[in-house]
Amino acid sequence: MKKSKLSLLLVLSLVLSMFLAACSGGDKEETGKNEGKNNAGSEEQLADKQELNVLESAEIPTMDSVMGQDTLSFTTLNAVNEGLYRLDADQKVIPGVADGMPTYNDDKSVLTIKLKQDLKWSNGEPITAKDFVFAWQRAIDPKVAAPYGAYFMEGKIKNASEIVAGTAKLEDLGIVAKDDYTLEITLVRALPYIESYLTFPLFYPQNQKYFEEQGADYAKDAAHLLYNGPFKMTKWDGPTGTEWVLEKNADYWNAKETTLEKINFNVSKDPQASANAYTAGEADITPKLAQAAILSQFEGADDLLRYQEPSIWWLKMNEKNPALKNVNIRKAIALSVDKKALVDDVLANGSIAADFLVPKGFSFDTNNKDFRDTAGTYLSTDKEEAKKLWEQGLKETGLKEVSFTYVGQDTETSKVTDAFIKDQLEKNLPGLKITIEAVPFKIRIAREDAEDYDLLMGGWGPDYADPMTYMDLWVTGGGQNHMSYGNPEFDKLIKSANEELVATPDDRWKALQDAEKILLEDDAAIAPLYQRSVNILINPKVKGFAHHAFGPDYSYQWIKITK
Repeated sequence: MKKSKLSLLLVLSLVLSMFLAACSGGDKEETGKNEGKNNAGSEEQLADKQELNVLESAEIPTMDSVMGQDTLSFTTLNAVNEGLYRLDADQKVIPGVADGMPTYNDDKSVLTIKLKQDLKWSNGEPITAKDFVFAWQRAIDPKVAAPYGAYFMEGKIKNASEIVAGTAKLEDLGIVAKDDYTLEITLVRALPYIESYLTFPLFYPQNQKYFEEQGADYAKDAAHLLYNGPFKMTKWDGPTGTEWVLEKNADYWNAKETTLEKINFNVSKDPQASANAYTAGEADITPKLAQAAILSQFEGADDLLRYQEPSIWWLKMNEKNPALKNVNIRKAIALSVDKKALVDDVLANGSIAADFLVPKGFSFDTNNKDFRDTAGTYLSTDKEEAKKLWEQGLKETGLKEVSFTYVGQDTETSKVTDAFIKDQLEKNLPGLKITIEAVPFKIRIAREDAEDYDLLMGGWGPDYADPMTYMDLWVTGGGQNHMSYGNPEFDKLIKSANEELVATPDDRWKALQDAEKILLEDDAAIAPLYQRSVNILINPKVKGFAHHAFGPDYSYQWIKITK
Protein backbone atom coordinates (compact mmCIF):
# COMPACT_ATOMS: atom_id res chain seq x y z
CA MET A 1 0.00 0.00 0.00
CA LYS A 2 1.00 3.58 -0.45
CA LYS A 3 3.11 4.97 2.39
CA SER A 4 3.10 8.39 4.39
CA LYS A 5 2.38 -4.51 2.64
CA LEU A 6 1.77 -23.63 -3.45
CA SER A 7 -0.94 -25.94 -4.09
CA LEU A 8 -1.03 -27.94 -0.87
CA LEU A 9 -2.15 -26.52 2.45
CA LEU A 10 1.04 -27.87 4.03
CA VAL A 11 3.12 -25.83 1.62
CA LEU A 12 0.96 -22.73 2.19
CA SER A 13 1.48 -23.03 5.90
CA LEU A 14 5.21 -23.57 5.50
CA VAL A 15 5.66 -20.46 3.36
CA LEU A 16 3.63 -18.31 5.76
CA SER A 17 5.40 -19.66 8.84
CA MET A 18 8.78 -18.90 7.26
CA PHE A 19 7.64 -15.37 6.56
CA LEU A 20 6.32 -14.86 10.05
CA ALA A 21 9.45 -16.20 11.68
CA ALA A 22 11.51 -13.68 9.78
CA CYS A 23 9.22 -10.66 10.06
CA SER A 24 7.70 -10.77 13.53
CA GLY A 25 7.08 -7.49 15.28
CA GLY A 26 9.58 -8.41 17.98
CA ASP A 27 12.50 -8.39 15.53
CA LYS A 28 15.94 -9.06 17.01
CA GLU A 29 17.24 -5.96 15.25
CA GLU A 30 14.97 -3.68 17.28
CA THR A 31 16.47 -1.22 19.69
CA GLY A 32 14.70 0.21 22.69
CA LYS A 33 12.53 -1.67 25.13
CA ASN A 34 9.22 -1.09 23.38
CA GLU A 35 8.82 -4.21 21.27
CA GLY A 36 6.25 -5.04 18.63
CA LYS A 37 4.43 -7.48 20.88
CA ASN A 38 2.23 -7.33 23.93
CA ASN A 39 4.89 -6.77 26.58
CA ALA A 40 2.63 -5.44 29.30
CA GLY A 41 4.05 -7.40 32.20
CA SER A 42 1.62 -8.70 34.78
CA GLU A 43 3.84 -7.37 37.57
CA GLU A 44 3.63 -3.76 36.40
CA GLN A 45 0.92 -1.60 37.91
CA LEU A 46 -1.50 0.05 35.52
CA ALA A 47 -1.84 3.82 35.47
CA ASP A 48 -5.14 5.18 36.69
CA LYS A 49 -5.67 7.00 33.39
CA GLN A 50 -5.55 4.78 30.31
CA GLU A 51 -5.26 7.55 27.74
CA LEU A 52 -2.69 7.66 24.94
CA ASN A 53 -1.46 10.70 22.96
CA VAL A 54 -0.17 9.95 19.46
CA LEU A 55 1.31 12.19 16.76
CA GLU A 56 0.91 11.44 13.05
CA SER A 57 2.68 13.16 10.17
CA ALA A 58 -0.37 13.45 7.88
CA GLU A 59 -4.13 13.77 7.82
CA ILE A 60 -6.31 10.70 7.25
CA PRO A 61 -7.28 10.64 3.55
CA THR A 62 -10.37 8.45 4.03
CA MET A 63 -12.21 6.29 6.56
CA ASP A 64 -14.17 4.40 3.92
CA SER A 65 -12.53 0.95 3.93
CA VAL A 66 -13.51 0.40 0.30
CA MET A 67 -11.82 3.62 -0.82
CA GLY A 68 -8.63 3.39 1.25
CA GLN A 69 -5.22 3.07 -0.38
CA ASP A 70 -2.73 4.36 2.17
CA THR A 71 -1.13 3.19 5.39
CA LEU A 72 -2.60 5.83 7.68
CA SER A 73 -6.18 5.17 6.57
CA PHE A 74 -5.71 1.42 6.90
CA THR A 75 -4.01 1.69 10.30
CA THR A 76 -6.85 3.82 11.64
CA LEU A 77 -9.47 1.51 10.13
CA ASN A 78 -7.68 -1.40 11.79
CA ALA A 79 -8.28 0.27 15.17
CA VAL A 80 -11.99 0.98 14.74
CA ASN A 81 -13.12 -1.85 12.46
CA GLU A 82 -12.43 -5.52 11.95
CA GLY A 83 -12.63 -7.99 9.12
CA LEU A 84 -12.69 -11.75 9.04
CA TYR A 85 -9.09 -11.93 10.28
CA ARG A 86 -6.44 -9.64 11.72
CA LEU A 87 -2.77 -9.84 12.69
CA ASP A 88 -1.91 -10.34 16.33
CA ALA A 89 1.07 -8.72 18.04
CA ASP A 90 3.38 -11.51 16.77
CA GLN A 91 2.24 -11.23 13.12
CA LYS A 92 0.08 -14.35 13.27
CA VAL A 93 -3.23 -14.37 11.43
CA ILE A 94 -6.01 -14.74 13.99
CA PRO A 95 -9.80 -14.72 13.72
CA GLY A 96 -11.62 -11.41 13.96
CA VAL A 97 -15.27 -11.56 12.97
CA ALA A 98 -14.61 -15.11 11.76
CA ASP A 99 -15.27 -17.90 14.22
CA GLY A 100 -12.10 -19.85 13.44
CA MET A 101 -9.85 -20.32 10.41
CA PRO A 102 -11.26 -21.20 6.97
CA THR A 103 -12.03 -24.71 5.83
CA TYR A 104 -11.05 -25.56 2.24
CA ASN A 105 -12.18 -27.78 -0.58
CA ASP A 106 -9.72 -30.27 -2.05
CA ASP A 107 -7.88 -27.85 -4.37
CA LYS A 108 -8.03 -24.97 -1.86
CA SER A 109 -9.99 -22.76 -4.26
CA VAL A 110 -13.15 -22.56 -2.13
CA LEU A 111 -13.14 -21.35 1.47
CA THR A 112 -15.94 -21.69 3.96
CA ILE A 113 -15.80 -19.27 6.87
CA LYS A 114 -18.11 -19.29 9.87
CA LEU A 115 -18.75 -15.97 11.61
CA LYS A 116 -19.08 -15.26 15.29
CA GLN A 117 -22.71 -14.75 16.20
CA ASP A 118 -24.20 -11.90 18.23
CA LEU A 119 -21.58 -9.36 17.09
CA LYS A 120 -22.96 -5.85 16.60
CA TRP A 121 -22.17 -2.64 14.81
CA SER A 122 -21.88 0.52 16.89
CA ASN A 123 -25.52 1.35 16.06
CA GLY A 124 -26.70 -1.99 17.47
CA GLU A 125 -27.30 -3.68 14.10
CA PRO A 126 -26.04 -7.29 13.87
CA ILE A 127 -22.92 -8.05 11.84
CA THR A 128 -23.73 -10.73 9.28
CA ALA A 129 -22.25 -12.41 6.25
CA LYS A 130 -24.25 -10.03 4.05
CA ASP A 131 -22.14 -7.11 5.31
CA PHE A 132 -19.06 -8.73 3.80
CA VAL A 133 -20.80 -9.51 0.51
CA PHE A 134 -21.98 -5.90 0.22
CA ALA A 135 -18.53 -4.43 0.94
CA TRP A 136 -16.73 -6.77 -1.46
CA GLN A 137 -19.24 -6.12 -4.25
CA ARG A 138 -18.94 -2.40 -3.68
CA ALA A 139 -15.13 -2.66 -3.84
CA ILE A 140 -15.19 -4.35 -7.26
CA ASP A 141 -18.02 -2.24 -8.72
CA PRO A 142 -16.57 -0.29 -11.69
CA LYS A 143 -18.95 2.58 -10.86
CA VAL A 144 -17.36 2.96 -7.43
CA ALA A 145 -13.81 2.90 -8.85
CA ALA A 146 -12.24 1.81 -5.56
CA PRO A 147 -8.45 2.35 -5.80
CA TYR A 148 -7.71 -1.12 -4.47
CA GLY A 149 -10.76 -2.98 -5.80
CA ALA A 150 -9.71 -4.24 -9.21
CA TYR A 151 -6.00 -4.18 -8.37
CA PHE A 152 -6.46 -6.36 -5.31
CA MET A 153 -9.19 -8.74 -6.49
CA GLU A 154 -8.73 -9.34 -10.22
CA GLY A 155 -7.25 -12.74 -10.97
CA LYS A 156 -7.75 -13.80 -7.37
CA ILE A 157 -11.46 -13.67 -6.46
CA LYS A 158 -13.72 -15.54 -8.88
CA ASN A 159 -15.37 -13.31 -11.51
CA ALA A 160 -13.66 -10.12 -10.29
CA SER A 161 -11.99 -9.66 -13.68
CA GLU A 162 -15.22 -10.37 -15.51
CA ILE A 163 -17.09 -7.78 -13.43
CA VAL A 164 -14.43 -5.17 -14.21
CA ALA A 165 -14.70 -6.07 -17.91
CA GLY A 166 -18.49 -5.77 -17.80
CA THR A 167 -19.15 -9.42 -18.68
CA ALA A 168 -20.42 -10.49 -15.24
CA LYS A 169 -22.71 -8.98 -12.61
CA LEU A 170 -21.74 -7.88 -9.10
CA GLU A 171 -23.65 -10.78 -7.60
CA ASP A 172 -21.41 -13.17 -9.59
CA LEU A 173 -18.40 -12.22 -7.46
CA GLY A 174 -16.93 -15.20 -5.62
CA ILE A 175 -18.37 -14.39 -2.21
CA VAL A 176 -21.73 -15.76 -1.10
CA ALA A 177 -23.61 -15.55 2.19
CA LYS A 178 -24.80 -19.13 2.64
CA ASP A 179 -26.68 -17.93 5.71
CA ASP A 180 -26.33 -15.03 8.14
CA TYR A 181 -23.18 -16.49 9.67
CA THR A 182 -21.55 -18.50 6.87
CA LEU A 183 -19.49 -17.14 3.99
CA GLU A 184 -18.30 -19.07 0.97
CA ILE A 185 -15.42 -17.49 -0.91
CA THR A 186 -14.41 -18.85 -4.31
CA LEU A 187 -10.98 -18.05 -5.72
CA VAL A 188 -9.83 -18.22 -9.31
CA ARG A 189 -7.29 -20.71 -7.99
CA ALA A 190 -5.53 -21.41 -4.70
CA LEU A 191 -3.51 -18.49 -3.35
CA PRO A 192 -0.30 -19.16 -1.39
CA TYR A 193 -1.03 -16.18 0.86
CA ILE A 194 -4.80 -16.35 1.18
CA GLU A 195 -5.06 -16.07 4.97
CA SER A 196 -2.80 -13.03 5.25
CA TYR A 197 -4.58 -11.59 2.20
CA LEU A 198 -7.92 -11.73 4.00
CA THR A 199 -6.64 -9.56 6.85
CA PHE A 200 -6.51 -6.55 4.54
CA PRO A 201 -8.90 -3.64 5.29
CA LEU A 202 -10.41 -3.67 1.79
CA PHE A 203 -12.22 -6.82 2.92
CA TYR A 204 -13.78 -5.30 6.03
CA PRO A 205 -17.59 -5.50 6.24
CA GLN A 206 -19.94 -2.56 5.62
CA ASN A 207 -23.58 -2.28 6.68
CA GLN A 208 -25.61 -1.75 3.51
CA LYS A 209 -28.63 -0.21 5.23
CA TYR A 210 -26.51 2.38 7.05
CA PHE A 211 -24.44 3.11 3.95
CA GLU A 212 -27.53 3.81 1.87
CA GLU A 213 -29.10 5.95 4.60
CA GLN A 214 -26.00 8.16 4.72
CA GLY A 215 -25.74 8.57 0.97
CA ALA A 216 -23.04 11.02 -0.06
CA ASP A 217 -22.32 11.79 3.60
CA TYR A 218 -21.04 8.28 4.30
CA ALA A 219 -17.57 8.41 5.93
CA LYS A 220 -17.31 12.20 5.61
CA ASP A 221 -16.53 12.45 9.35
CA ALA A 222 -16.71 10.43 12.58
CA ALA A 223 -20.46 10.93 12.92
CA HIS A 224 -21.17 9.25 9.58
CA LEU A 225 -19.46 5.91 10.18
CA LEU A 226 -20.15 2.63 11.92
CA TYR A 227 -17.59 0.73 13.97
CA ASN A 228 -17.10 -2.90 14.93
CA GLY A 229 -13.48 -2.87 16.14
CA PRO A 230 -11.67 -2.40 19.44
CA PHE A 231 -12.25 1.38 19.33
CA LYS A 232 -14.82 3.87 18.09
CA MET A 233 -13.91 7.16 16.45
CA THR A 234 -15.58 9.91 18.46
CA LYS A 235 -13.91 12.90 16.78
CA TRP A 236 -12.73 13.41 13.21
CA ASP A 237 -13.76 16.25 10.92
CA GLY A 238 -12.86 14.51 7.71
CA PRO A 239 -9.81 14.39 5.41
CA THR A 240 -8.65 17.89 6.34
CA GLY A 241 -8.91 17.22 10.06
CA THR A 242 -5.64 17.54 11.98
CA GLU A 243 -6.85 15.78 15.11
CA TRP A 244 -9.04 12.79 15.87
CA VAL A 245 -10.03 10.76 18.91
CA LEU A 246 -10.64 7.04 19.42
CA GLU A 247 -12.40 5.63 22.47
CA LYS A 248 -12.76 2.07 23.65
CA ASN A 249 -15.65 0.17 22.07
CA ALA A 250 -17.35 -1.54 25.00
CA ASP A 251 -19.43 -3.63 22.56
CA TYR A 252 -16.41 -5.13 20.76
CA TRP A 253 -16.49 -8.91 21.13
CA ASN A 254 -13.01 -8.97 22.75
CA ALA A 255 -13.31 -5.70 24.70
CA LYS A 256 -12.00 -7.40 27.84
CA GLU A 257 -8.55 -7.53 26.22
CA THR A 258 -8.51 -3.79 25.53
CA THR A 259 -7.24 -1.69 28.43
CA LEU A 260 -6.87 1.69 26.73
CA GLU A 261 -9.88 3.96 27.17
CA LYS A 262 -8.94 6.78 24.81
CA ILE A 263 -6.40 7.70 22.11
CA ASN A 264 -5.86 11.32 21.05
CA PHE A 265 -4.22 11.87 17.65
CA ASN A 266 -2.72 15.11 16.37
CA VAL A 267 -0.92 15.88 13.10
CA SER A 268 2.67 17.10 13.37
CA LYS A 269 4.57 17.42 10.08
CA ASP A 270 7.76 18.82 11.59
CA PRO A 271 9.95 16.05 13.12
CA GLN A 272 11.69 18.41 15.54
CA ALA A 273 8.34 19.74 16.73
CA SER A 274 7.23 16.13 17.25
CA ALA A 275 10.35 15.34 19.27
CA ASN A 276 9.87 18.51 21.31
CA ALA A 277 6.26 17.61 22.05
CA TYR A 278 7.39 14.15 23.14
CA THR A 279 10.10 15.55 25.41
CA ALA A 280 7.58 17.96 26.93
CA GLY A 281 5.28 15.06 27.79
CA GLU A 282 2.62 16.15 25.30
CA ALA A 283 2.89 12.96 23.22
CA ASP A 284 3.42 9.28 24.04
CA ILE A 285 4.17 8.11 20.48
CA THR A 286 5.72 10.17 17.68
CA PRO A 287 5.50 9.78 13.90
CA LYS A 288 8.34 8.00 12.15
CA LEU A 289 11.44 10.19 12.52
CA ALA A 290 14.21 10.47 9.94
CA GLN A 291 16.71 13.18 10.77
CA ALA A 292 20.10 12.57 12.35
CA ALA A 293 20.02 15.74 14.44
CA ILE A 294 16.81 14.54 16.08
CA LEU A 295 17.64 10.87 16.46
CA SER A 296 21.03 11.60 17.98
CA GLN A 297 19.23 13.20 20.92
CA PHE A 298 17.70 9.83 21.80
CA GLU A 299 20.33 7.32 20.64
CA GLY A 300 20.52 4.46 23.13
CA ALA A 301 17.50 5.65 25.08
CA ASP A 302 14.69 3.33 26.10
CA ASP A 303 12.30 5.72 24.36
CA LEU A 304 13.65 5.02 20.86
CA LEU A 305 12.18 2.08 18.95
CA ARG A 306 14.04 1.28 15.73
CA TYR A 307 13.34 -1.53 13.30
CA GLN A 308 13.79 -2.27 9.61
CA GLU A 309 10.44 -2.38 7.89
CA PRO A 310 9.71 -4.03 4.54
CA SER A 311 8.76 -0.79 2.79
CA ILE A 312 10.55 0.44 -0.32
CA TRP A 313 10.74 4.06 -1.47
CA TRP A 314 11.27 4.98 -5.10
CA LEU A 315 10.96 7.60 -7.80
CA LYS A 316 8.10 6.95 -10.17
CA MET A 317 8.68 8.15 -13.72
CA ASN A 318 5.55 8.92 -15.68
CA GLU A 319 5.93 7.67 -19.23
CA LYS A 320 3.16 9.97 -20.43
CA ASN A 321 6.02 12.46 -20.61
CA PRO A 322 7.80 11.76 -23.94
CA ALA A 323 11.23 12.19 -22.37
CA LEU A 324 10.46 9.60 -19.68
CA LYS A 325 9.22 7.21 -22.33
CA ASN A 326 12.88 6.85 -23.28
CA VAL A 327 14.53 4.01 -21.37
CA ASN A 328 17.97 5.61 -21.36
CA ILE A 329 16.66 8.77 -19.75
CA ARG A 330 14.94 6.66 -17.08
CA LYS A 331 18.11 4.68 -16.47
CA ALA A 332 20.13 7.88 -16.22
CA ILE A 333 17.78 9.20 -13.54
CA ALA A 334 17.86 5.91 -11.63
CA LEU A 335 21.67 5.76 -11.64
CA SER A 336 22.26 9.42 -10.71
CA VAL A 337 21.15 9.52 -7.09
CA ASP A 338 23.81 8.73 -4.51
CA LYS A 339 21.71 6.34 -2.44
CA LYS A 340 24.41 5.80 0.16
CA ALA A 341 24.61 9.52 0.84
CA LEU A 342 20.82 9.64 0.95
CA VAL A 343 20.52 6.99 3.66
CA ASP A 344 23.71 7.85 5.57
CA ASP A 345 23.69 11.64 5.49
CA VAL A 346 20.16 12.79 4.69
CA LEU A 347 17.92 10.21 6.32
CA ALA A 348 20.54 8.96 8.78
CA ASN A 349 17.97 6.75 10.47
CA GLY A 350 19.14 3.20 9.73
CA SER A 351 17.48 2.96 6.31
CA ILE A 352 19.46 1.04 3.68
CA ALA A 353 20.06 1.78 0.00
CA ALA A 354 17.74 -0.25 -2.25
CA ASP A 355 18.99 -1.67 -5.53
CA PHE A 356 15.91 -3.87 -5.66
CA LEU A 357 12.12 -3.89 -5.44
CA VAL A 358 11.25 -6.76 -3.07
CA PRO A 359 12.77 -5.80 0.31
CA LYS A 360 15.28 -7.68 2.38
CA GLY A 361 14.03 -9.82 5.24
CA PHE A 362 10.47 -9.95 3.93
CA SER A 363 9.84 -13.17 2.04
CA PHE A 364 11.45 -16.61 2.08
CA ASP A 365 11.25 -19.59 -0.24
CA THR A 366 10.57 -23.22 0.63
CA ASN A 367 14.24 -23.61 1.65
CA ASN A 368 13.93 -20.60 3.98
CA LYS A 369 16.15 -18.46 1.74
CA ASP A 370 15.46 -14.75 1.56
CA PHE A 371 14.11 -13.63 -1.82
CA ARG A 372 17.07 -11.24 -2.03
CA ASP A 373 19.66 -13.98 -1.47
CA THR A 374 18.90 -15.57 -4.84
CA ALA A 375 17.87 -12.44 -6.76
CA GLY A 376 20.07 -9.80 -8.34
CA THR A 377 20.75 -6.17 -7.54
CA TYR A 378 19.86 -3.49 -10.04
CA LEU A 379 20.35 0.22 -10.77
CA SER A 380 23.17 0.78 -8.31
CA THR A 381 24.46 4.36 -8.30
CA ASP A 382 26.80 5.00 -11.22
CA LYS A 383 26.99 8.69 -12.10
CA GLU A 384 29.40 8.33 -15.02
CA GLU A 385 27.24 5.72 -16.70
CA ALA A 386 24.21 7.90 -15.95
CA LYS A 387 25.73 10.83 -17.87
CA LYS A 388 26.40 8.63 -20.91
CA LEU A 389 22.87 7.26 -20.88
CA TRP A 390 21.47 10.77 -20.43
CA GLU A 391 23.33 12.07 -23.46
CA GLN A 392 22.21 9.06 -25.46
CA GLY A 393 18.62 9.55 -24.37
CA LEU A 394 18.63 13.24 -25.27
CA LYS A 395 20.03 12.39 -28.69
CA GLU A 396 17.36 9.73 -29.24
CA THR A 397 14.56 12.11 -28.26
CA GLY A 398 15.99 15.17 -30.01
CA LEU A 399 15.97 17.15 -26.77
CA LYS A 400 18.64 19.49 -25.43
CA GLU A 401 16.94 20.49 -22.19
CA VAL A 402 14.30 18.74 -20.10
CA SER A 403 12.02 20.11 -17.37
CA PHE A 404 10.20 17.82 -14.94
CA THR A 405 7.57 18.46 -12.29
CA TYR A 406 8.47 16.49 -9.18
CA VAL A 407 5.60 15.80 -6.78
CA GLY A 408 6.60 15.27 -3.17
CA GLN A 409 4.97 15.56 0.24
CA ASP A 410 4.74 18.58 2.54
CA THR A 411 6.43 17.08 5.61
CA GLU A 412 9.82 18.41 6.63
CA THR A 413 11.49 15.03 6.10
CA SER A 414 10.05 14.79 2.59
CA LYS A 415 11.15 18.32 1.73
CA VAL A 416 14.76 17.60 2.76
CA THR A 417 14.80 14.28 0.89
CA ASP A 418 13.26 15.75 -2.27
CA ALA A 419 15.70 18.68 -2.26
CA PHE A 420 18.61 16.24 -2.08
CA ILE A 421 17.30 14.20 -5.02
CA LYS A 422 16.67 17.34 -7.09
CA ASP A 423 20.23 18.49 -6.43
CA GLN A 424 21.68 15.10 -7.36
CA LEU A 425 19.77 14.90 -10.63
CA GLU A 426 20.34 18.47 -11.78
CA LYS A 427 24.06 18.41 -11.01
CA ASN A 428 24.67 15.10 -12.74
CA LEU A 429 22.38 15.41 -15.75
CA PRO A 430 23.16 18.56 -17.84
CA GLY A 431 20.11 20.34 -19.18
CA LEU A 432 17.72 18.94 -16.55
CA LYS A 433 15.50 21.32 -14.59
CA ILE A 434 13.27 20.01 -11.78
CA THR A 435 10.44 21.90 -10.11
CA ILE A 436 9.33 20.40 -6.79
CA GLU A 437 5.70 20.65 -5.73
CA ALA A 438 5.30 19.71 -2.05
CA VAL A 439 1.68 18.81 -1.33
CA PRO A 440 -0.34 17.18 1.49
CA PHE A 441 -0.44 13.39 1.51
CA LYS A 442 -4.03 13.17 0.22
CA ILE A 443 -3.18 15.46 -2.70
CA ARG A 444 -0.03 13.48 -3.49
CA ILE A 445 -2.12 10.33 -3.75
CA ALA A 446 -4.64 12.10 -5.98
CA ARG A 447 -1.88 13.43 -8.23
CA GLU A 448 -0.40 9.95 -8.51
CA ASP A 449 -3.74 8.35 -9.29
CA ALA A 450 -4.40 10.95 -12.00
CA GLU A 451 -0.84 10.62 -13.38
CA ASP A 452 -0.49 14.36 -12.83
CA TYR A 453 3.28 14.41 -12.38
CA ASP A 454 6.55 13.69 -14.18
CA LEU A 455 8.56 12.42 -11.21
CA LEU A 456 6.95 11.37 -7.94
CA MET A 457 8.44 10.22 -4.67
CA GLY A 458 6.42 7.20 -3.62
CA GLY A 459 6.69 4.20 -1.38
CA TRP A 460 5.02 0.89 -0.77
CA GLY A 461 4.54 -1.35 2.21
CA PRO A 462 3.31 -4.93 1.76
CA ASP A 463 -0.38 -5.78 1.92
CA TYR A 464 0.07 -9.52 2.49
CA ALA A 465 2.85 -12.02 3.04
CA ASP A 466 4.16 -12.64 -0.48
CA PRO A 467 6.53 -10.93 -3.00
CA MET A 468 3.55 -10.51 -5.32
CA THR A 469 2.41 -7.58 -3.19
CA TYR A 470 5.28 -5.62 -4.81
CA MET A 471 5.37 -7.24 -8.23
CA ASP A 472 1.83 -6.93 -9.57
CA LEU A 473 1.82 -3.16 -9.03
CA TRP A 474 3.41 -2.72 -12.43
CA VAL A 475 1.32 -4.83 -14.80
CA THR A 476 0.10 -2.96 -17.86
CA GLY A 477 -2.99 -0.94 -16.98
CA GLY A 478 -2.89 -2.18 -13.39
CA GLY A 479 -4.83 -0.36 -10.70
CA GLN A 480 -1.65 0.84 -8.95
CA ASN A 481 0.58 1.39 -11.99
CA HIS A 482 -0.27 5.07 -12.56
CA MET A 483 2.78 5.81 -14.71
CA SER A 484 1.81 4.40 -18.13
CA TYR A 485 4.41 1.64 -17.95
CA GLY A 486 3.87 -1.67 -19.67
CA ASN A 487 5.89 -4.66 -20.79
CA PRO A 488 4.20 -7.80 -22.18
CA GLU A 489 7.06 -10.03 -21.01
CA PHE A 490 6.74 -8.70 -17.46
CA ASP A 491 2.95 -9.14 -17.59
CA LYS A 492 3.33 -12.73 -18.76
CA LEU A 493 5.60 -13.63 -15.84
CA ILE A 494 3.26 -12.07 -13.30
CA LYS A 495 0.29 -13.87 -14.85
CA SER A 496 2.11 -17.20 -14.69
CA ALA A 497 3.14 -16.61 -11.07
CA ASN A 498 -0.50 -15.94 -10.23
CA GLU A 499 -1.81 -18.92 -12.15
CA GLU A 500 -0.16 -22.17 -13.23
CA LEU A 501 3.07 -21.68 -11.24
CA VAL A 502 1.18 -21.53 -7.94
CA ALA A 503 1.45 -25.33 -7.89
CA THR A 504 5.26 -25.23 -8.23
CA PRO A 505 6.60 -22.75 -5.63
CA ASP A 506 10.24 -22.81 -6.78
CA ASP A 507 9.30 -22.05 -10.39
CA ARG A 508 6.97 -19.31 -9.18
CA TRP A 509 9.79 -17.76 -7.16
CA LYS A 510 12.06 -17.75 -10.20
CA ALA A 511 9.38 -16.10 -12.32
CA LEU A 512 8.99 -13.31 -9.79
CA GLN A 513 12.75 -12.75 -9.70
CA ASP A 514 12.89 -12.67 -13.50
CA ALA A 515 10.07 -10.12 -13.50
CA GLU A 516 11.94 -7.91 -11.04
CA LYS A 517 14.98 -7.98 -13.35
CA ILE A 518 12.89 -6.87 -16.32
CA LEU A 519 11.25 -4.08 -14.35
CA LEU A 520 14.51 -2.64 -13.01
CA GLU A 521 17.53 -3.69 -15.09
CA ASP A 522 15.89 -3.85 -18.51
CA ASP A 523 13.25 -1.12 -18.25
CA ALA A 524 14.23 1.09 -15.28
CA ALA A 525 10.51 1.59 -14.87
CA ILE A 526 11.07 2.99 -11.38
CA ALA A 527 14.16 4.20 -9.54
CA PRO A 528 14.36 2.36 -6.20
CA LEU A 529 16.00 4.47 -3.48
CA TYR A 530 15.87 2.93 -0.02
CA GLN A 531 14.32 0.40 2.32
CA ARG A 532 13.13 2.33 5.31
CA SER A 533 14.14 1.93 8.90
CA VAL A 534 11.50 3.08 11.36
CA ASN A 535 12.45 5.28 14.31
CA ILE A 536 9.72 6.32 16.68
CA LEU A 537 9.73 7.59 20.23
CA ILE A 538 7.49 5.72 22.66
CA ASN A 539 6.94 6.53 26.30
CA PRO A 540 8.47 3.63 28.28
CA LYS A 541 5.26 3.49 30.30
CA VAL A 542 3.42 2.42 27.13
CA LYS A 543 3.45 -1.38 26.92
CA GLY A 544 2.05 -3.69 24.27
CA PHE A 545 2.53 -1.50 21.21
CA ALA A 546 2.36 -3.76 18.13
CA HIS A 547 3.83 -2.93 14.73
CA HIS A 548 3.16 -5.10 11.71
CA ALA A 549 5.16 -6.42 8.79
CA PHE A 550 2.30 -5.99 6.30
CA GLY A 551 -1.08 -4.32 6.09
CA PRO A 552 -1.79 -1.66 8.74
CA ASP A 553 1.32 -0.31 10.42
CA TYR A 554 0.19 -0.65 14.02
CA SER A 555 -2.37 -2.12 16.40
CA TYR A 556 -3.30 -0.24 19.54
CA GLN A 557 -5.74 -2.58 21.28
CA TRP A 558 -3.10 -4.41 23.33
CA ILE A 559 -1.51 -1.25 24.74
CA LYS A 560 -1.48 -0.73 28.49
CA ILE A 561 -0.14 2.34 30.24
CA THR A 562 1.76 1.62 33.43
CA LYS A 563 2.66 3.85 36.35
